[in-house]
Amino acid sequence: MVRLGELESAVMQVLWASTEPLRVRQVLERLDAPRTHAYTTVMTVLDNLHGKGMADRTRDGRAFLYRAAKSRPQYGAEMLREVLSSSGDPENVLLHFAQSATDEESAFLRSALRKAGRARPADTGRTAT
Repeated sequence: MVRLGELESAVMQVLWASTEPLRVRQVLERLDAPRTHAYTTVMTVLDNLHGKGMADRTRDGRAFLYRAAKSRPQYGAEMLREVLSSSGDPENVLLHFAQSATDEESAFLRSALRKAGRARPADTGRTAT
């Protein structure tokens, strides 16, 4: 799994929010950061994200246009999978999560499992046949 640093994460937020590929300057202008970053810093971060498989780029004249290679949900799923696989006890990790989940989180989880075709009927606790 690709772990992102603070600035990499901020740049990915910009890429995920955009409906079109962006030049380095456009990413720099859209960064919601308390401090100003140098153009070359953002260019390096985008190059690193491309190398990590997080950003796609296409040449546009002398510059590159960047866009997210993975969606935010795809990246989030990879992060969750990494947490589970590195926990040593994924079943208990999921159990503790389920026990501590808010009603809203529980509803999200049930909905996601239903959409994935893996949910059990809530009233019987048995798998559907």
